[in-house]
Amino acid sequence: WTGSARQLITVASLRHSATNGMLRAWEKRGECWEQVAGPWPAWVGQRGISERKREGDRKTPSGAFGIQRTMYGVAPNPGVRYRYHRVVCGDWWVEDPASPSYNRFRHVRCGATPPFRVVSEDMSRSPEAYKYLAVIDYNTSPVVPGRGSGIFLHVSRGNPTIGCVSLPEGRLLTILRWLRPAKGPLIVIGTRKTIRRF
Repeated sequence: WTGSARQLITVASLRHSATNGMLRAWEKRGECWEQVAGPWPAWVGQRGISERKREGDRKTPSGAFGIQRTMYGVAPNPGVRYRYHRVVCGDWWVEDPASPSYNRFRHVRCGATPPFRVVSEDMSRSPEAYKYLAVIDYNTSPVVPGRGSGIFLHVSRGNPTIGCVSLPEGRLLTILRWLRPAKGPLIVIGTRKTIRRF
């Protein structure tokens, strides 16, 4: 269900176990969806996609999700229409289900020990993948501990992700610059069979 969205990204895999899929961008014109970009190959999780995503399972969640209102990146703002936070040392996306900050951005003084269990490096230590990214609005309303965290649309490193969706930098920038908060964009992730139902 796409509700009132006027922009849509679809990521369709052949099957749930596939580690890649085809990404397309759509704009609603009148009552019809018109394709405006793609199809482009995109990477998903190392263990495919899942309707029952869990923390650490290396799967990308399937379903329809919004795009959070702040984009991030180690590099300067590339010209997106969203608020933009330039990532610095000490910026984290909290992956600890026991933390009150689980599945949220948190800044900790550079070099300080975070007040949560660390399972990956801070965001500034991923200058290639996190050069630019949009946050997929998964497991946020409400946040359910252990259901998965840090699901991004980010720059591809040429291989499957640990749960995100990734594209080569140029194509990712095309999508990020195209997105408009006022158009309520959604990203729909699934198999070709399930996406046909949307």
